[in-house]
Amino acid sequence: MTPTFDTVVRLLKQLPGLGHRSGERLALHLLVERSERLNPLVEALSAAAAAVRRCGRCGNLAEDELCVVCADGRRDPATVCVVEQVPDLAAIERSAAYGGVYHVLHGKLSPINGVGPDHLNLATLSDRLSNGEVSELILALSNDVEGEATCHYITSLLPDTGVKFSRIGFGLPSGGGVVFADAVTLKNALDGRREYH
Repeated sequence: MTPTFDTVVRLLKQLPGLGHRSGERLALHLLVERSERLNPLVEALSAAAAAVRRCGRCGNLAEDELCVVCADGRRDPATVCVVEQVPDLAAIERSAAYGGVYHVLHGKLSPINGVGPDHLNLATLSDRLSNGEVSELILALSNDVEGEATCHYITSLLPDTGVKFSRIGFGLPSGGGVVFADAVTLKNALDGRREYH
């Protein structure tokens, strides 16, 4: 190939979920096979880089001061779901099962990876909790050591605010069988059981 092409492949493979082959395939597709798609993509990326930023309240993607969720008057602003990343928020929104607002941390505590409280979007969360507007904080963080540590840290930030802290349930996926579940998933499914009517 060419040095310029190799640079494009190197940059593409740095994106999440892309390796050398997928980066090479994308570069070939955009530069050779479907070159008419390249300029609109470049223009869209350039426009997004100029317009998209973090919501001033929750950390979601926004083009104005507030994201579409925070600006939606039909949402319950007293119920805040805390997520690690924007894709987590998008997944919950796709479920159409939640009517509150969000707070995106942009990560989770991970001392081994050098991620401490100062690296997370915690200052605005602390502000939201201390102003008395939040009645429930739903912790929708991953079910691992770092996720649990982050949940513990958040609940210790303001223990006397009167805010109800809850944690999303973890268990068996819909359509999944018990025989295919790992021990941790089974334990969480049993611990998170509720009354059956």
